Amino acid sequence: MASMLEYIKIILQKVSFDRRLFEKELRKAIRMLMPFEVKRLKQWCYDNYATMHLPVLNTCFSRVAPI
Repeated sequence: MASMLEYIKIILQKVSFDRRLFEKELRKAIRMLMPFEVKRLKQWCYDNYATMHLPVLNTCFSRVAPI
């Protein structure tokens, strides 16, 4: 069975075309995941979406502990 983190990555990929949807799902994901998973998600998001959604990533992860 896929982990919640893997499921969230799929959701984020599917909504990445829309900034508002991406931000909504990312905020929800950060609330749902354990801290170690949020850390992994943060790295994955910056690796994959920094060019497209950097302001959203910076805002959503600003309250999360640094990588």
